[in-house]
Amino acid sequence: MLLNFYQSIRQAQIPVSIKEYLVLLEALQQRLAFADMDDFYLLARTCLIKDEKYYDRYDRAFAAYLHQLSDIEQLIDALIPEEWLRKEFARHLSDEEKARIESLGGLEQLLDTFKKRLAEQQKRHAGGSRWVGTGGTSPFGHGGFHPEGIRVGGESEQQQGVKVWEQRAFRNLDDSVELGTRNIKLALRRLRQFARTGAAEELALDDTIDATARNAGLLDIKMVPERHNAVKVLMFFDVGGSMDPHVKVCEELFSAVKSEFKHLEYYYFHNFLYDYVWRDNHRRKIDKTPTMELLHTYSRDYKVIFVGDATMSPYEVSAPGGSAEYYNQEAGAVWMQRIMDNYDRFIWLNPVRTDYWQYTPSIKLIQQLMGPERMFPMTLAGLEKGMTALTR
Repeated sequence: MLLNFYQSIRQAQIPVSIKEYLVLLEALQQRLAFADMDDFYLLARTCLIKDEKYYDRYDRAFAAYLHQLSDIEQLIDALIPEEWLRKEFARHLSDEEKARIESLGGLEQLLDTFKKRLAEQQKRHAGGSRWVGTGGTSPFGHGGFHPEGIRVGGESEQQQGVKVWEQRAFRNLDDSVELGTRNIKLALRRLRQFARTGAAEELALDDTIDATARNAGLLDIKMVPERHNAVKVLMFFDVGGSMDPHVKVCEELFSAVKSEFKHLEYYYFHNFLYDYVWRDNHRRKIDKTPTMELLHTYSRDYKVIFVGDATMSPYEVSAPGGSAEYYNQEAGAVWMQRIMDNYDRFIWLNPVRTDYWQYTPSIKLIQQLMGPERMFPMTLAGLEKGMTALTR
């Protein structure tokens, strides 16, 4: 069994030797991890992974290995018994049935109703329209359909939940991913402004010839600082949820910007910008950076780039408490307006195809908020237009 795990790690292109595998076996014999998947995950990572940059690949390989062993859903918050929410069947509704399902009347009423249902419900439920459960048309649970509800456990299928009742873990983008095409770098090079800074390390050929001639032919070498791209870039990456299918293209973009821009600062957010962001998804619950601190730290000459699918409940943009994960005191639109007031150049790169934008209310709402010609598709043509917009 563990040999297959070792092969999964190797197939993920993580440099792991037989020696490290034997260390893991020895640790297991010493019962450093026993009958606990979390302990085994940490122990194996400690024994096998020698560089933090491979943590993301390790997580993927570990998840793939577990998927081969079992398809059982992970336990969710102990406040809701897991047996209520296990997905035993998937119910398919017709378009007419979906059209008859009505919203509960707004975000505050939705939250109040959810609390009341939790207090009243005493047993597992599936396939209904009222209780917390699976399938059916209830706005609470997972595996069914409701245009405006709270997902509890399971996986996102309709991607229309206003709130998500679970603890979710996201991963950092892997900046070592090899680009599928160098055209992404070429598109980014439209955003260039070279300056010579630092120590004089590069030969100034014209000045050397001129100085040597003036010195009666005696060689007089002149040096200048190396030219660097002086553009300052501040990037915000949306992670988790509906962004999972776009991880590969985001990693390619991340690799490109790290190689092209010397002055790059980046942060993560989920769905929309609120009062804090984070640098490390593994520590996002304990190591947060206040958004107001960013406004005071990075000067006005930074170019701001948001990367995300902009697909969410409109409440997440327009309403206090609209965040899918916690109660935000101020609406996301308020924080986005502060960004726009503080920086002259800002764009949004969207990996979703443009022909889908018109069917997503939140995308149209963000376009209206940011102004015309601020959101661009994450295609080569879109990147070029976006970089051009940042230079105007």
